[in-house]
Amino acid sequence: MTAKPLPKSRRFSMSKQEALWAYVFIAPVVLGLAVFYMVPAIGSLVLSFFDWDGLSRASFVGLDNFAALVKDEDFLRSMWNTFLFTAGSVPLSIVCATIVAVLLNQPIRGLPIYRTLFFIPVVTMPVAIGMVWRWLYNSDFGLFNQLLGFLHLPQPNWLFDPKLALFSIILVSVWSGIGYNAIILLSGLQGISRTYYEASSLDGAGGWRNFIHITVPLLSPSLFFVLIISFINSLQVFDLIYMMMGKDQSMLTYTRTAVFSIWEQGFKFFHLGYASAQAWVLSVVLMTITLVQMYFQKKWVHYE
Repeated sequence: MTAKPLPKSRRFSMSKQEALWAYVFIAPVVLGLAVFYMVPAIGSLVLSFFDWDGLSRASFVGLDNFAALVKDEDFLRSMWNTFLFTAGSVPLSIVCATIVAVLLNQPIRGLPIYRTLFFIPVVTMPVAIGMVWRWLYNSDFGLFNQLLGFLHLPQPNWLFDPKLALFSIILVSVWSGIGYNAIILLSGLQGISRTYYEASSLDGAGGWRNFIHITVPLLSPSLFFVLIISFINSLQVFDLIYMMMGKDQSMLTYTRTAVFSIWEQGFKFFHLGYASAQAWVLSVVLMTITLVQMYFQKKWVHYE
């Protein structure tokens, strides 16, 4: 005996109830995005056309804030430092994370312990990371220079040498981000079927050829995700700069980044309109780079 289909009106009523419950469940997320992201973003866009210190009456200045950015050497320098930081940290982080992910994917003893150790820096507060690495980099009694002195090697002034300061912070950023990227790539590695490697071994391919022609192409979706996230995080770096260099005005020329400049203008000098203009310039740069990556991903990202 077959069941009778529900009347059309009853099916329509049930679909409306399901849609209603769906909206109820996503409402907290949508409300949070609207309150903490969309409304502040629109507010900052409006504020970028005004001159306001947070207390006095705001005055409309049009595009003057954006025009001033072109002549602001501190902002231009901060953008240049941001690009240098990104160019140094993103490739190094992805390469190191890929190596770590491949090693963690091997059948070795104590693997959960190693995975935990690599992930600990990800859940560690940037304040603690900055304080520890400032001690490691200390030119007088830091661990790195103590080891270099023991080996009779030159002991550089890591954080106060204009040629080394930004590179030193890049190393900290790479170290603290390897765990997150490695976990993402490890999940991608574990999703690759072993049949590809078994078929390749029958053709006499070795480990390096397997890695280049099988692992990398099939891992490309995870690599693409890590690339996008790494670019966004590196272009918005602030906490490490502030913790490791924020109190030393003499080195800010060589280490200040775009977000540091936004914080300085907005919360130190209270040029809120000017800071909003800087934030929107950085946002446009971020969106442009992301769109370019999305366009070119079809040329190298392979989905099964």
